[in-house]
Amino acid sequence: MKCTINGIECEFKGGETILEIATRYNIYIPTLCYYKKSSTPTGKCNICAVEIVGKDELVRACVTEAEDGMEILTESEKCITHRREILEKLLAMGYHDCPTCPIPGSCELQDLVFRYGAKGVDLTKAKKKYVVKYITPFIRWDSSKCVQCGRCIQACFDVQVNNAIRIFQVDGEPKKVEEGEFENSRVESKKIIERLKADFKEPILPAPDENFCVSCGECVQACPVGALKSSYEWLGPKKWEMKKVVTTCSYCGVGCQLELYVKNNKVFLVNGANRAPNYGSLCVKGRFGFRFISADDRLKKPLIKENGRFKEVSWDEALDFVANRFSEIKTNYGPDSIGVFASARMTNEENYILQKFTRAVLGTNNIDHCARL
Repeated sequence: MKCTINGIECEFKGGETILEIATRYNIYIPTLCYYKKSSTPTGKCNICAVEIVGKDELVRACVTEAEDGMEILTESEKCITHRREILEKLLAMGYHDCPTCPIPGSCELQDLVFRYGAKGVDLTKAKKKYVVKYITPFIRWDSSKCVQCGRCIQACFDVQVNNAIRIFQVDGEPKKVEEGEFENSRVESKKIIERLKADFKEPILPAPDENFCVSCGECVQACPVGALKSSYEWLGPKKWEMKKVVTTCSYCGVGCQLELYVKNNKVFLVNGANRAPNYGSLCVKGRFGFRFISADDRLKKPLIKENGRFKEVSWDEALDFVANRFSEIKTNYGPDSIGVFASARMTNEENYILQKFTRAVLGTNNIDHCARL
């Protein structure tokens, strides 16, 4: 089947949404609540509304299936006016101090506000309604910036399946919804999102529960605003000041792909790269365990213990010391008295060399690997 989007003829199969088709043809449609990694679009924010020629009402691109012969406009005057109104409502919901926010450059709401010329509230008269809370040492929650899009819920329930998001009733300061006051919040993501969709002004906000959160940070990467962010991101440089470097996580043998944000040869932030095998998802170590790289007490030179105390030596001294000790042990007790542990934090090539060294030089098959099973 075929449709046209902004005059561009697009082929599609039955059941595809307008957003899916536009994305495939690199046609921009703005989104906030849409979360690609979740199988169920929420259709909550209505930012993706587009115009169908011949129809009076705008339709949501993320949930509306295309029809053969349909003519679609994504940037008509009607669409732009509608999006501007939605954005101004979202800005009025909380305390969105875009000009002074510490994380500009990584906020999708801010990008859309600038793109469509939405006007915010007068912050000189507005007050920040709620307190900032650290859910875990790694995750910072600022409920004043939440737009109730539901992406954190989808990330936690549908992608990571941690079921750690709770809903909070907000009245001055956030407080947890009592079980029974509303339906139990640890249910499927659809039910929680339906609760959020009831009314933009309803003071119900989602956030990770510190009792169940494992600090994987999936919700942090999914959040389109400054509501859920890494506690490190608030301390570092702005995103546009840093260089993005893609690399492989070395904590285990899975090989997750990382995006390192680097300035002056120092890593300030880590995100999951949208490529195999992890497609953006990370564990707590991969996402937050990077501060050791520039730690002041990190070992930078080999140490040898003499008379109960360590002293710094050159690499030649250290390698000679190890080689001599291996020779002594092998001569006195036999090669099978030596055991070697390889590591998933090494490359496959380094692990191959290590097992060859163990078998061919030391003369033993006593080598094991943490990812063997």
